Amino acid sequence: MKIFKNGLNLLLLLFFTSFYSQVHDKSWRSITESRDENWFATNEAKEIAENVLLYQRDIGGWPKNIQMQNPLTIEEKQKLLALKYDPIECTTDNGATCQEMLYLSKMYKKNPDERYKKAFLKGIDYLLEAQYENGGWPQFYPLMKGYYTHITYNDDSMSNILGLFREIKNQSNYYSITPSPEVVNKISIAFDKGIDCILKTQCKQNGELTSWCAQYDEVTLLPAKARAYELISLSGKESVRIVLLLMSIENPNKEIIAAIEGAVRWFEKTKITNIKLDTVVTENGKKNRVVVDTKDAEPLWARFMDINTNEPFFCDRDGIRKPTLAEIGSERRNGYAWYSDDAKAVLKQYPIWKKQIANH
Repeated sequence: MKIFKNGLNLLLLLFFTSFYSQVHDKSWRSITESRDENWFATNEAKEIAENVLLYQRDIGGWPKNIQMQNPLTIEEKQKLLALKYDPIECTTDNGATCQEMLYLSKMYKKNPDERYKKAFLKGIDYLLEAQYENGGWPQFYPLMKGYYTHITYNDDSMSNILGLFREIKNQSNYYSITPSPEVVNKISIAFDKGIDCILKTQCKQNGELTSWCAQYDEVTLLPAKARAYELISLSGKESVRIVLLLMSIENPNKEIIAAIEGAVRWFEKTKITNIKLDTVVTENGKKNRVVVDTKDAEPLWARFMDINTNEPFFCDRDGIRKPTLAEIGSERRNGYAWYSDDAKAVLKQYPIWKKQIANH
C-alpha cells in the first residue's frame, strides 16, 4: 500500500509539474484570467508575482505588452530596479495595469503577502490620479505628447478601468483586496464620472444615438484620430465593451438606458452577414487574410465605420481610406483586427438586460 501511495504521489507530482510548466507557453492575459485558483498557490505563480512587483513603477502603473511570466536574468532585474522611479511607460493600453492588478488580487487570495496588497492599492491610486476631470482616461499617464493624451476607449482601455472600479465599489469580492472606505468612495465618484464621459461621447446620426469612436479629444470631447491608420470612425469593436459595461449597471437611469438602446439598434443596423474572413497561403508560403463572399454567414462588424454613413473602411500606414481590405498592404492587412464578431455578445445580452430592468 505504501508503494502504491508513493507511486501515486509521484504520478501526481509529474502531472502537475508538466501542467504548470506549460504556463510559459500561454499569454499573460490568459494567465491573469485563469480560473484555476489552486495554481495561484504554486511556487511558479509566486515566482511570476515577483516579476509583476518588479515591473511596477513607483507611481503605481505598469508598462504594456510584457509577458510577465517569462524568467528574468539578473541583469534584467537590475535594469527594472533602476527604472522604478521612471513613470514614463505606465499605461492602461492593451490591458496593462488592470491585468497585473487582477493577478496580484488572485495571488493575495491564496497567499496573503502584504506586498501584493500594497502593489494593488498603489495601482488604484495610479488609476485615480490618471483620470481627467471630465471622467476620461488617457492612454498613458504621466501624459505623453501626441494622440496618447486622447480619452482612450481603444483596446478597451477605459472599459477595463471602469470594470475594475465597478467590482470594488459594488463590493462584489471579485478582487480579494479591499481598499479603505475613503478610497472606495473615491472609486465610486470616479466610476460615475467615467460613465458620464461615456454618455457624453456617444455619437449621433441625425439625432439618433449610435456608438463610439475609439478615442476622443480630451478637451473638446470630439472624436479624434490616433495612429495613421486609425482615423475618426465608429468602432464595431471598442463599442462592445462599453455597452456591456453600461448593461452591468444596476438601476440604470434614463440616459444609460437610451445609450444602450441606441447602440443596440446601431449594432443591428451595421452587422455584416454576407462575408467571412479566411486565411490563404500564398505561393511564397506566407499567410494572407482575405474576405470571402458567402451567404448567411455569422455576423461580423467592421472595426472602422464612417461616422456619418456607417460605411466600413480600411486604412494603411499612409492614412488613406480604402473601401476594401484587399486594397491594404500585407503588413496592416494581416496585422490588425479589421473585423470582429464581439458585438454578438451585446445582442445576446440585450434581451436578458431588458428583462432585468423591467423587473425593477
